Amino acid sequence: MEAFTFFIYPLAACILLILIHAYFGIHILERGIVFVDLSLAQFIGVGIACSFLFSHDGAMKYVFSVCFAVLGALILALSRRIAKHTNIEAFIGVLYIFSLGIGMLILDHTPHGTEEFKTILNGNIIWINGNDLFYTFIIYAVIGIFHFIFRKKFFNLSSDGEVSYLWEFLFFLSFALVLVKSVQMAGILQVFAFLIIPALIGKLFTNKPFKVLIGGWMLGFISSAFGLFASYKWDLPTAPLIVASLSILYFLMLLVKAIGKNNLRPSRN
Repeated sequence: MEAFTFFIYPLAACILLILIHAYFGIHILERGIVFVDLSLAQFIGVGIACSFLFSHDGAMKYVFSVCFAVLGALILALSRRIAKHTNIEAFIGVLYIFSLGIGMLILDHTPHGTEEFKTILNGNIIWINGNDLFYTFIIYAVIGIFHFIFRKKFFNLSSDGEVSYLWEFLFFLSFALVLVKSVQMAGILQVFAFLIIPALIGKLFTNKPFKVLIGGWMLGFISSAFGLFASYKWDLPTAPLIVASLSILYFLMLLVKAIGKNNLRPSRN
């Protein structure tokens, strides 16, 4: 009972993260730019690093993060045009390593650079409070409603390759604004896992977006709950344990899929 009381807010935060990120994960997998989340999250991490360097005011952390989110959205909205001149995954990789390097250089000049770097990677989801949860819900809900209203437009962008810089920018801007809150709350590692793995698990068994979401949500909830309570019981870092449990669940589902497919093959005898 004590563990449940302590983890009620972090568990609710994980549910919100799974709900919004599994949806964006479907788009990212459809577009074939799997590491864009990691790259954009790390780019926003540069903004967080700048806030540690120039100010310890909590509000300034959001100001710097949003500025880098908008800049990142402007860059990635050009991804289809960039893909005509270079390998887009390579470009995203370079953007990631550039952001990581710049972030480390900035944090090297802060008083608690190592701890702040760990915070950007792992977040502080275990210490989230009711106010943080409420504001997170509002931000995610507004972006979720926006995407629901224009769902056909966004799915056409992802599946059909329809080119519109304005809508591409709106997609990446809304995604980046989600990441601003997500990275500060859960860290880059957990955010990347929540974006890719639930949607990837769902797509093992169906290509229908709604069913992918339902499957990804359910298994994401299970692994998050296990990771949170296991971290409490064994005194382990929360975010890495959630990421590990979600990854193991994906490997198990992949094994189930492979075994099931082999059993369905007709015998040659």
